[in-house]
Amino acid sequence: MTKRLFTFLFLLTAFSPVSTIVHAGWQDNGRDEVREDRRDDRQDNREDRRDDRQDNREDRHDDRQDNREDRRDDRQDNREDRRDDRWGGPKVIKNNRVVVAPRKRVIRNNIVVVRTFGNSYYGYGRYHDDNDAFKWMAFTAITLKILDNINEAAQRAHEEAQIKATTAPVGEKIIWEEDDASGYVVTTKEGKSASSGLVCREFQQSITVGGKTEDAWGQACLQEDGSWKIVN
Repeated sequence: MTKRLFTFLFLLTAFSPVSTIVHAGWQDNGRDEVREDRRDDRQDNREDRRDDRQDNREDRHDDRQDNREDRRDDRQDNREDRRDDRWGGPKVIKNNRVVVAPRKRVIRNNIVVVRTFGNSYYGYGRYHDDNDAFKWMAFTAITLKILDNINEAAQRAHEEAQIKATTAPVGEKIIWEEDDASGYVVTTKEGKSASSGLVCREFQQSITVGGKTEDAWGQACLQEDGSWKIVN
């Protein structure tokens, strides 16, 4: 009797309206959570697509900017190459770019630069820019055919000796050596020009390569701006 009563009460509770309502509430809560998850997923997808579109626009903008800068640099390089090609001369390295240094040109204060032999490059001695080396650039007129047999480093060492010779005592040899080349520059005379009153010096320079030696002489006067001008 007691067992049957317990079974009856259990079945009555399980199928009562209250139980049905609670069960239905659980189902409704589950559907709401699914809908919220789907809504969140759609929102996330929209935001992702919006971010992707923004990134693509920025990338296209950066690409266009880079292309404009590359074309501008190419045009500048082409203009410089065409200008330098008119002068001729071998290619050298300047500022990590291959350019053509004119063998003959005129720089500030009408200083004539002439490198008939050897390597053609900008500057003089340890100075790699014409504006820095303008005081001594005229000495390129005192040239030697043997320069064709030495590299740029040796040629610049020779020019650096020329720079030192402009202030060294008369008769003191400024000796240099680079790779298989060597030489010296010496001031043989110094005096004032009768016509201009400028201090002038006579220079002798000598280069030896592979047992062969070549000498050259030249006279230059110190100008008021500190540059030297070849007069003989």
